[in-house]
Amino acid sequence: MSTARRFSQDHFKGPPGSTELILVRHGASADAVEGESFELLEGQGDPPLSEMGRRQAELVAERLMREDFEAIYISNLRRTAETAAPLATRSGLTPIVEADLREVFLGEWEGGLFRQKIVDQDPLAQQMFAEQRWDVIPGAEPSADFGARLHGAVARLAAAHVDSCAVVFSHGGAIGEIMVQATGAAPFAFIAADNTSISRLIVAPDRWYVRGFNETAHLIT
Repeated sequence: MSTARRFSQDHFKGPPGSTELILVRHGASADAVEGESFELLEGQGDPPLSEMGRRQAELVAERLMREDFEAIYISNLRRTAETAAPLATRSGLTPIVEADLREVFLGEWEGGLFRQKIVDQDPLAQQMFAEQRWDVIPGAEPSADFGARLHGAVARLAAAHVDSCAVVFSHGGAIGEIMVQATGAAPFAFIAADNTSISRLIVAPDRWYVRGFNETAHLIT
């Protein structure tokens, strides 16, 4: 007498050869002040974390220490390095700089001006949201270039950590673009990640899987 096979549901596991990337947006950065500019790094605003951002960095580090990861990555902008610092101290891992994880270049609106333009509902800001294109801003990074450099960064990290996991500290626009590439969503569908939120991506040889976006429970105290 034959016995029918049974098939239970199980926790998702990435396919062989895949990599899990835990994507963390940096903590809240210093306020932009009208008439002043942030310090620039290679033309991009490079503010430090605010006091709130430093507290967020401690909270996300505490949460991430429950994960099994073998590397920490940051962009070349200081707010990611400062956000990663508490996790680096706890884990003993030295963050690796992957410059292509940096935020989209905002052209003439760099240095903190972008925030003012959004609050003031500048006509170009409204056009940017309507068309879902950063390069509506004069001198901003073309969308295709932004997407290509992030795709390359993800591919390099995945190749370096096959069948393992890495924590990646990046930026709201950058994480949003990675999520868009994984899902085929509209260009600005994922630009709402909160500071030190956690998003999860499985990079497999044949596709990318989104496992989470904008997890913030660790910030509730």
